[in-house]
Amino acid sequence: MSAPGRRPRRRAGAPSPGGHRTAGPPRGRSGPPRPPEPDPARQAALDLLTSVRVRDAYANLALPSILRRHGLHDREAALATELGYGTLRAKGLLDAILEACTDRPLIRVEPPLLDALRLGAYQLLRTRIPPHAAVDTTVELVRGDAGTRAAGFVNAILRRVGEHDEQAWVERLAPPAAEDPVGHAAMAHAHPRWIAQAFADALGAPEELDAALAADDARPAVHLLARPGEITAAELALVTGGEEAPYSPYGVHLEPGSGAIGELDAVNEGLAVVQDEGSQLVALALSRAGLTGTDTGRWLDLCAGPGGKAALLGGLAGLDGVEVDAVEVSTHRADLVRRAVDGLPVTVHVADGREAPLPDGAYDRVLVDAPCTGLGALRRRPEARWRRRPEDVSGLTKLQRELLTAALRHVRPGGVVAYVTCSPHLAETVGVLTGVLRKHPDVERLDAREYLPGVPDLGDGPTVQLWPHRQGTDAMFLALLRRVA
Repeated sequence: MSAPGRRPRRRAGAPSPGGHRTAGPPRGRSGPPRPPEPDPARQAALDLLTSVRVRDAYANLALPSILRRHGLHDREAALATELGYGTLRAKGLLDAILEACTDRPLIRVEPPLLDALRLGAYQLLRTRIPPHAAVDTTVELVRGDAGTRAAGFVNAILRRVGEHDEQAWVERLAPPAAEDPVGHAAMAHAHPRWIAQAFADALGAPEELDAALAADDARPAVHLLARPGEITAAELALVTGGEEAPYSPYGVHLEPGSGAIGELDAVNEGLAVVQDEGSQLVALALSRAGLTGTDTGRWLDLCAGPGGKAALLGGLAGLDGVEVDAVEVSTHRADLVRRAVDGLPVTVHVADGREAPLPDGAYDRVLVDAPCTGLGALRRRPEARWRRRPEDVSGLTKLQRELLTAALRHVRPGGVVAYVTCSPHLAETVGVLTGVLRKHPDVERLDAREYLPGVPDLGDGPTVQLWPHRQGTDAMFLALLRRVA
């Protein structure tokens, strides 16, 4: 393995990240030429696909150890990340194209070969890597693991894939846009149709669907939270080379491919954490919402794991002399919350938020960041869109209703509850809200738009649905409720 900060050395004949081969063996060496070694960045990307498929791993958790194992840094690490994440994100589209290029159903293609085919097809269709490099490097990956016959099969399929660009394949395989705009957009932007339909329903504006799915399919910028009281956004932007966020006073944006975020000094020193600007905005809105009655100085985060919003609320609480209780049902995730809020006026409780042993009617502000399908953060979780199923929604909405009901029990008269989901699915947002409020005539809706100053395109209210294509955030939903009696 190479020394830290240096690229690993390649043997003669190995391909570079761009697919170009180095000089061959020196003249005069006897024996047959040594076959080229697989490119380490592409091998790392293929290992990531294998890990997600075999171990059901989360890509963002599996990738760092894979990069370390291959000794990848800087450009090579960035290439492996782009190829691995991009292939996972585009899986459904790639499979449709590969199916059209094979004489057998994909279910009969050996899974390791299918992973390699997806990786090669992604390079051909969605990168600027030269076609010959995309094909040749993928073939070498397969040859080393599965032999010459399998390599020949992959070579033939990828050459068929390369006969058309992505747009041409979409026009050949997708439903006609005029007849089925949702189906066409779903394939064009590599989303399952049911998720595209959920986006369309939430948008209520068919002309926006393409833009919404395109933004959701793009590689996102990295968003950081400058921890209140520790560092300002301006200072964090200066030390990280990022830019201050447009809407959150504590946010900083880094360009995609900015390197290993965990290696940033500000992150290592606990001055900043990775947190989407949308998550910052919904927590800030809760902290700004107007209260009536006597302020008790007690806040509650009812679904706190893994601790990002609890850290922001805790930082704000520390500035205002407030105490925060944070509830998390999972022991492991509760430990993550404790690390995230270390040094802040936050007490972590391991309990089910629906039955937390905490006083009723005692809190000024309660956050319900409810477990959900996560459809609003698909751009940050490349494998998630192909794992979720429509049937996941019903079980989650029951849990969401129960958690919101518990929050309304814990908030004091005059206090405010924020109901938040990282999903635009109507069943998880306005559906849950409507069902719970029907049973709580003592609760009024606040206009959440008033507590997001400067944020554009927030719709008609009183709830807020953020979108990647409108605000550049994850698709976070926010409702603010005040208990009036």
